[in-house]
Amino acid sequence: MGRLFGTDGVRGRANADLTPELALALAVAAAHTLAETDRSHPPLAVVGRDTRASGEMLEAAVVAGLTSAGANVVRVGVLPTPAVAFLTAEAKADLGVVLSASHNPMPDNGIKLFAAGGHKLPDEIEMQIEAAVETNATTAWDRPTGAGIGRVHDLLDGADHYVQHLVGAVPHRLEGIKVVVDCANGAAAEVAPVAYREAGAEVIAIHAEPNGLNINDDCGSNHIEGLREAVVEHGAHLGIAHDGDADRIVAVTADGDEVDGDQVMAILALAMRDAGTLTQDTLVATVMSNLGLRLAMSAQGIRLIETKVGDRYVLEALRASGLALGGEQSGHIVMPAHATTGDGVLTGLHLMARMAATGKSLAELASVVTKLPQVLINVPVGDRTVGAAAPAVRAEVERAEAELGETGRVLLRPSGTEPLVRVMVEAATEATAREVAERIAELVRTASPVA
Repeated sequence: MGRLFGTDGVRGRANADLTPELALALAVAAAHTLAETDRSHPPLAVVGRDTRASGEMLEAAVVAGLTSAGANVVRVGVLPTPAVAFLTAEAKADLGVVLSASHNPMPDNGIKLFAAGGHKLPDEIEMQIEAAVETNATTAWDRPTGAGIGRVHDLLDGADHYVQHLVGAVPHRLEGIKVVVDCANGAAAEVAPVAYREAGAEVIAIHAEPNGLNINDDCGSNHIEGLREAVVEHGAHLGIAHDGDADRIVAVTADGDEVDGDQVMAILALAMRDAGTLTQDTLVATVMSNLGLRLAMSAQGIRLIETKVGDRYVLEALRASGLALGGEQSGHIVMPAHATTGDGVLTGLHLMARMAATGKSLAELASVVTKLPQVLINVPVGDRTVGAAAPAVRAEVERAEAELGETGRVLLRPSGTEPLVRVMVEAATEATAREVAERIAELVRTASPVA
């Protein structure tokens, strides 16, 4: 069996790669791996999903798997991934499950798992679950019968509870802020506009009419053209785009210029430092963050710790050192005082709170980071490991790094969820960055062509 888990759960084309049978097997394996060994009471699982039509099918399979393993299930319906993590912790559940493929197109879906407390799983636990899935493929698990079979309950006020939590975490009211929010026709379609309004902002919601098929369809954090136009049209102070499961954020200024996760992290880091809540004056970011963020934080006396790509690695670093802020350039921002995982709506609230507290525009706040030109090419490949590790590719990366010296860098990594190799180059000029990136990308294509 190949590796099931990517950087953020298990993903694939629903009913082809990610089948109901696999979803059921994963649920059983997760229940046996994550449930407490004390069986004086049945394990408890919280299950939520985004708006994809296939989520209904996969949710049914997951619930069947969990209950067949003796776990009781609380279904919370359509909610952002961080809301499910929050409710998992609040309910003191043994595990949480989210059916979502985040920013991926609608035919895809995914399964994200949380341990007790709403925390993402470390690699070793994922490996245990994969091993259990492989075993269960040929060997029946110990099935309870009668009263030992799990029961299913629906939580009807989960969204309200989550919104109250978010609004209670806002450090400053948002009166005077006008925001356009692109909900990606996804899990944030209801809770994001409500949370922003209850915190005091004037909200214009777009792409907030999910029909099961239109999630991330030319909208959301991967397609911000419509958001840019709406912000300018409505004279808003900013725009916020979420992805399908609302665990990240991309913002745009009043003029429609993009503000990415690196700039958002810098804004929040300075806000928290000024408030005395940035533990050890330290920010955690991944290797994908722009060199400009590192330089900006250094100039402000803020230390930067780097991790591998994936917000769970950011979370591990935050928890290991008791730190207060971390995130990714893609817009996954983690604030452990308020959330156990990246939370796009929480981030949007804190970003607008900084604007309201300082009276500064988003463009002015974001200008603290001067970004180096960065070119990212996602190269489709037949085998992402082969494409990234080919000798000719590695040799060219070493040559490019020598050329760039201290004025840039090269990052080459296989995608954790898609058949892609990501080639990222930073340099003093965009022309140089693009030339180097395209040179490496062509070698990657040659090393592992798409069938």
